Amino acid sequence: MSDEVSQERNESTREVNFDGLVGPTHNYSGLALGNVASMSHGGLVSNPREGALQGLGKMKSLMDAGYAQGVLPPQQRPDLGVLRQLGFIGSDGEVLARVSKEAPQILRAVCSASSMWTANAGTVTPSVDAPDGRVHFTPANLQSSFHRYLEPATTGRVLAAVFKDERRFAHHPVLPATPAFSDEGAANHTRLSASHGEVGVHLFVFGRQAFGGDGVEPTRYPARQTLEASQAVARQHGLTQAQTVFAQQHPGAIDAGVFHNDVIAVGNGPVLLYHAKAFRDEVGTLDELRRKMATPLIPVRVPEEAVSLEDAVGSYLFNSQLLSNPDGSMTLVVPGECQENEAVWRTIQDLLIAGPNPINEVLVKDVKQSMRNGGGPACLRLRVALSGAERAALTGRVLLDDALYGDLTAWVERYYRDRLAPEDLADPQLAAETLTALDELTRILSLGAVYPFQLG
Repeated sequence: MSDEVSQERNESTREVNFDGLVGPTHNYSGLALGNVASMSHGGLVSNPREGALQGLGKMKSLMDAGYAQGVLPPQQRPDLGVLRQLGFIGSDGEVLARVSKEAPQILRAVCSASSMWTANAGTVTPSVDAPDGRVHFTPANLQSSFHRYLEPATTGRVLAAVFKDERRFAHHPVLPATPAFSDEGAANHTRLSASHGEVGVHLFVFGRQAFGGDGVEPTRYPARQTLEASQAVARQHGLTQAQTVFAQQHPGAIDAGVFHNDVIAVGNGPVLLYHAKAFRDEVGTLDELRRKMATPLIPVRVPEEAVSLEDAVGSYLFNSQLLSNPDGSMTLVVPGECQENEAVWRTIQDLLIAGPNPINEVLVKDVKQSMRNGGGPACLRLRVALSGAERAALTGRVLLDDALYGDLTAWVERYYRDRLAPEDLADPQLAAETLTALDELTRILSLGAVYPFQLG
């Protein structure tokens, strides 16, 4: 690639945050072991309409502020196909009635709207880092929990439909769905670089080693990401040793409810904002990043005395979006819960905004429906750095503008319920409503057939 072409790509590259739409079956089932918010809100009544509108509202506000914003559709739920695979037979209504009576936890799992958290959709490597000059995608297998294990097939079809141009985009198979290759996607991956269009270093964070290792792991909650999975994704994408750092998450943080790295650290450009208990080997991780990065690392460390692990998990301070501005400054997008926690809010003002780092603005967003299920602003988005030509090559109507926002808002108002209790999940009318809604959504987004019911 010539220097001219390289410079043009660097200047035109922007990070697009692809947020997942909250699905029509958004409910509080407490399915996620190790996710404190999910477990503590299990069984409560949810409001799918409010959840979807809150998510769209966050997308719209960031779009209005000048950030590139995309949108991805939810999964088909309830997953009646897997219920039949598990031996529940009959009409849709009969299947739902039987599973509700005999295995209510399975019903809750196949109705989960967890695909809204697209940080778990997969891992992405931008073209500037890949040896073939294409953007690379690997859907996460999410094998650590049944309700999320159901997502990768549809996720892969959606990503392939949006990023369709084979000259610019490469799609890799999901890793084997076994504990040894447990993969939770971009929630355990951070890319650090001078800017989105320049070559970066990829920080992969894992909770345990499947083969070998010293056996130091969490004891209360499971470690969802393995070193072997992270290494496999890096190999798929053609990343070299010089481009990668593999760091173990602090086992104590996992046991405190930090089920993914993006609950305890967030990176953007050369900035790594992290809690003192984010990494098992904090010094070693930072040293390796410094050695491999082409630009100086800017670590922003939050000590435990300022924000406890409990407050970090309860507020989701580190599950915030860190966004680059044209003048080199950065904006931190935090959930409203950060403002409600005195220690966290004081830290944001004193250590982050007033500190010696590029973060000079904080935006507070209400995403309570997602937060109660264990996902904050960072969970809701998949980061994809795209050049101007790559953005132009996207298929479908997935980059948010005023018209698309209006269409999606009207769609939500038309189809979503404002109250959903766990017992409502057995309602066959809910299943019918959802299929009708998703069929219309694929037309709004111009994606074609991506759902099992559309594929026959």
